[in-house]
Amino acid sequence: MIAETKRPVALYPLFMHPSGTLLPLIVPAKSSGKEKMYKKVRDFIKTNPMRLSSGLPPFNDILRVLKKYHLLPAIFFLKSRADCDQALNLCRRNQLIDPQRKDKITEKISVLIDKSPHILNHRQLWHLKNLSVGSHHSGQMPSWKLVLEKLMTEGLLDAVFATSTVSAGVNFPARSVIFLNSDRFNGKQFLPLTATEFHQMTGRAGRRGMDNIGFALLIPNKFMDIGLILKLLNSPPSAVISQIRINFSMVLNLLLSHSPAEIEVMLKKSFAAYQIRKSKPKRPIKRIHKDLWSDFLHHLSFLQQTGFATANGKLTEDGKWASQLRVDQPLMIAECFRLGLLPGSEPGLLAGIMASFVNERESDDSVSKKIMSRQLWKAFSSLIVGIKPFARHMMAQGFEARPLFIRPAAAIYAWATGHSWENVLALAEMEEGDLATLILRTADNLRHIRALKRVFPEAAQTASLAIDLLLREPVVYY
Repeated sequence: MIAETKRPVALYPLFMHPSGTLLPLIVPAKSSGKEKMYKKVRDFIKTNPMRLSSGLPPFNDILRVLKKYHLLPAIFFLKSRADCDQALNLCRRNQLIDPQRKDKITEKISVLIDKSPHILNHRQLWHLKNLSVGSHHSGQMPSWKLVLEKLMTEGLLDAVFATSTVSAGVNFPARSVIFLNSDRFNGKQFLPLTATEFHQMTGRAGRRGMDNIGFALLIPNKFMDIGLILKLLNSPPSAVISQIRINFSMVLNLLLSHSPAEIEVMLKKSFAAYQIRKSKPKRPIKRIHKDLWSDFLHHLSFLQQTGFATANGKLTEDGKWASQLRVDQPLMIAECFRLGLLPGSEPGLLAGIMASFVNERESDDSVSKKIMSRQLWKAFSSLIVGIKPFARHMMAQGFEARPLFIRPAAAIYAWATGHSWENVLALAEMEEGDLATLILRTADNLRHIRALKRVFPEAAQTASLAIDLLLREPVVYY
């Protein structure tokens, strides 16, 4: 294994005093040569711990300081989507006065609007054009995020306010990254940053070929543990821990081409097993190793009970076509096929019903029947009644059977049957980025149904038509 730990652009950590003064975060210790916290930073932390705010800071003033010392463009990592959006209105004095740069931004946006006209009505377009700042998070449309990524990559923005998710998988570097918190939300709770997460975020600091130094700037906040950041600066990346989990989709696909005995050998050769042999024993790894095979047998037993696998561990005919459903709830959907509960000839209905399986969020299902399609209500109600015994059987055996909600089904049905984006968004009661994700994931699930044309030719054809109805602007752009 060849390890490369040197950054292509050196990182220099800074601390912003509430007065607007920029201070180095660390300095070399005279005796040991190791780094320690800069004295003025340490003194500030000691004397001000109880007066730190948990709210958003004066971004107008912060941008003015960063601009003065040539530390822009910057990525501000904030706690939530709402904070990212609210931050834009705290930048109103960051007026873009360079006419040439303003023209370039307008020109670039015009080109992208041609590909996705929906952008023209985006509520944050004014901030991009006039303040050179933008908000980037998973609640926004893919087409809008692309606009920000293009403008940031070409150096046309001063700042992007983003949640920590932007640190992985998106390539738009900045001269500086700004931290207000030392924790991040993992979808359920706020946890302290790990070394890997911190390195991913600071990896955006410093534009290769443009900057000799990248900057990580800490702004004191109630949720900022500067001691933790100090440790993370020189920590190696966190160890990669096996995340292997047995589920029905995995078991069906393994049984398609392997016997249970062969699968046991494969599991013994898994990354989890390798970690046990090569690393210090860790409780999570031990648990994974101990439970992996028994968990597989537990899933296999349920497949045998329900007619998807034979007593000797081979897939039945039902099991073979169910293995093509590489989706989150393959058995629930497969059972719906076996019971004839899925609408086989109406694309909009099939799309709506599939959306209820895709949806992972708790939903307020008090949808007015005045705006609800009778067809959808009837199909959904029949499905709920028909699938309930199977769902109860799954839960009795210790497996998850997620509840199905009609609101996401109603939203996707409305979209598939030609309703406007604005009306569907109001019906869905979610952010447009989340709605776009639901539509794209529903389309992906429908692709797996389309693959069942040998066994369910009518449903496969209907799924193909439903995909075409779902994938239109602004969900997709060209």
